[in-house]
Amino acid sequence: MRVAVLRQFIAAQICVPIFITNLGTSSCAAEGLRRYRAPIGESSISGISSGAFMAVQFGTAWSSVIKGVGVVAGGPYWCAKADAFDAATWYWGPIWRATGACMKGPASDLDPKDFTAKADAKAAAGEIDPLSNVGRQKIYLFRGYNDAIVDKAATDAAADFYRHYLGDANRANLFYQATLGAGHSFVVAKQGAPGLNDCKANTQPYIDQCGYDQAGVILQHIYGRLNPPNPAQLAGSVKSFDQSIYTTPHLPDALSMGDTGYVFVPRDCEQGSPCRVHVALHGCKQDVADIGRRFVDEAGYNEWADTNHLIILYPQTKTSPYWPSNPQACWDWWSYVDHQDSYVTKSGSQIKAIKAMLDALADAAAAPAGATAPSLSAPQSLTVIDTSDSGADLVWSPGDDATTYRVSRAGPDGAFQVIGDVTGTSFGDSGLTPQTTYRWRVSVVLNGAVGPSSHEATGITRSTPPRCDDPGSCTIAK
Repeated sequence: MRVAVLRQFIAAQICVPIFITNLGTSSCAAEGLRRYRAPIGESSISGISSGAFMAVQFGTAWSSVIKGVGVVAGGPYWCAKADAFDAATWYWGPIWRATGACMKGPASDLDPKDFTAKADAKAAAGEIDPLSNVGRQKIYLFRGYNDAIVDKAATDAAADFYRHYLGDANRANLFYQATLGAGHSFVVAKQGAPGLNDCKANTQPYIDQCGYDQAGVILQHIYGRLNPPNPAQLAGSVKSFDQSIYTTPHLPDALSMGDTGYVFVPRDCEQGSPCRVHVALHGCKQDVADIGRRFVDEAGYNEWADTNHLIILYPQTKTSPYWPSNPQACWDWWSYVDHQDSYVTKSGSQIKAIKAMLDALADAAAAPAGATAPSLSAPQSLTVIDTSDSGADLVWSPGDDATTYRVSRAGPDGAFQVIGDVTGTSFGDSGLTPQTTYRWRVSVVLNGAVGPSSHEATGITRSTPPRCDDPGSCTIAK
């Protein structure tokens, strides 16, 4: 305790440049995060692999402040089933479960009732927020069919977990993309970028170039249609900060967290404009010590953030070969830090650290950015941002989140039919036919009255991907 306090005192007095070989640059991490005009209730989170499991844990524990969750190659809440301390099983049991059923299936070992029952118990005990909040979150799920590390059974289980709380009324809050031939990776639209992988790779830096802008799809599914990303030099900047301020009373090492975290701040946010915060969690072996700053700089979030008043927080883990044992710099989704089931609750050590960072950036008293009074005017800029073989992700320009929107769809017969209402400015359509053209319209619903329709948006569903028995070597469907 005294060491932690002393370290933070020293950090507050001086700023010593830290040289990271992988980056080739120096960064000063002695300072903490500053607060911006960012309403905490407009925050969101996403992650890949272990970061995806942590995003589910954090978004469920703190569902009162998390607007949406992006899950890339991850599974459901409490997947490893690490429970209260048992000297005989606490270590090997959760690891076997995490690296077994949670990564390889089969589906019969991933019963959604187990995970919802645990979440229900934790909510009843007050250890996580009421689960009614999960029912209004926007959820994006992804698994590439060349993923040789996490089986589709895991992401299917995550989808089932969320569908349980979304129910029929909010089913359109979820969009699940599983038709791309990506490997175990975060997927970017770049092609031929040095240091990044081809589309079906399952190796570091676990960023695959598939011509698919995953960061943009995640952010727009959560927040509605955004301005196009900045294709040029960014006006904002990446700043480093001292994570020990937010792991107190522990040093970061005790939580297998890095000394330094990163945050991208657009220039407008720096100058006082209202903004929102998105937390982006790297996966195993994607920390700065392993791949440099590639996830921070090249995942694609910053380009979207720069033009849309979004602050991107990049917390960092680190390798811990001894205690706690975390040799691949994963986020804690099998209780390697606390050895208790608190790791999936508000009191979990890493969840507490991330929340402390979010609290430092966001403002509980700030008004939502861009909120407008609801009206019956037609929604603007309806766009199909993504399709799978059986679904489509629709977004439109955001208005007041209290406004209800009615979505209509026309299939091959050309007749529009109402398919559902949604709160917020995105809609995950489902139950569609592969390789089929559809059209959509959106209208505002206010006090029982339905306003004029938006312009039509057209999309074509993808073909169903071929069976992939050897992930990592399967042909990528066009």
